Amino acid sequence: MGWLRNPFSAQKTQRPAPSTDGRLVYAVGDVHGCLGLLRRLMLKILEDISATGPSEPASLVFLGDYVDRGSQSRGVIDYIDALSQGGLDVHRLKGNHEEAMLRFLDKASAGPAWTLHGGGNTLLSYGVAPPMMGAPEEEWEEVRLAFAQRLPPSHRAFLDGLELSLTIGDYVFVHAGLRPGVSLDEQTEHDMLWIREPFLSRADFQPVIVHGHTPARDAYLGPNRIGVDTGAYASGVLTAVRLYGHEQSVLQADTENDN
Repeated sequence: MGWLRNPFSAQKTQRPAPSTDGRLVYAVGDVHGCLGLLRRLMLKILEDISATGPSEPASLVFLGDYVDRGSQSRGVIDYIDALSQGGLDVHRLKGNHEEAMLRFLDKASAGPAWTLHGGGNTLLSYGVAPPMMGAPEEEWEEVRLAFAQRLPPSHRAFLDGLELSLTIGDYVFVHAGLRPGVSLDEQTEHDMLWIREPFLSRADFQPVIVHGHTPARDAYLGPNRIGVDTGAYASGVLTAVRLYGHEQSVLQADTENDN
C-alpha cells in the first residue's frame, strides 16, 4: 500500500517525463460498488489537496466501472454525483459496466449477460431482485421496468453524461485503453471501454494513457501507460494515481489498514 516511486526518475535518457501543465490531478480506478473504500480514498485525496494547496481547483477523474460486483452501486453513484457540487473539477468516464447497465435499461434481453458480471448486485442496491438464471424474457422485462422506475432521474442523467476520454496536459484518461496505431479521434467506443490486448503489451503512445479496466495486484506506472485498477471488490484495495506537474505517485485505501 501507500506511495510508489516516480518511474521516470531512472529514465533521464528517455523522452521528458509527462506533465499535467501544473494541474493537480487524481485518477481513481474501478470502484465497483465499494462505497466504503471510495469514502476512505476520498478522505486521503481531500487531505492531500489541502496539504498541497494548488492554485486552481484539483481535478478528480473517475475512470469508470462504478457499478456491479460490490453491494453499493447506488450509493457510489450518489456519492460521486455529490462530489460534483463540492468545488472540485470532477470528470466521470464511462466504463464497460455502465455500458452494460444502460443496455439492460434499453432492452431486457441484455439482462442475463449483465447479471453474470455483477449486475445482480446493482439491481439489489436499487431494491430490485434479479430473476433466476434461465428465466423467460417476460420476467426480465418486468425486472427491467421495475429497475427503470426505481432509477432516480439524476442517476440516469449521470449515466447518460459519462465521458469516453479526457486529456490533461500529456495524459489521456480512458476506461480500458486505446488501440495502438489509431489516433485518439478515430478510436472506437468499444475499444475505449473493453480493450486489453494489444493495448497492454504494445502501448506506445506519446501521451501517457491512464486507465482502469484490467485489474492487477499493484498499480502500474510505466512510460506509456498507468493502470490503477487493483480489483477493489476482490482485493479490498482501491487505488488512485496522483499527478502534479511532472510528479507521479499513488494513493490507496483498503479494508484492513488506514494507510
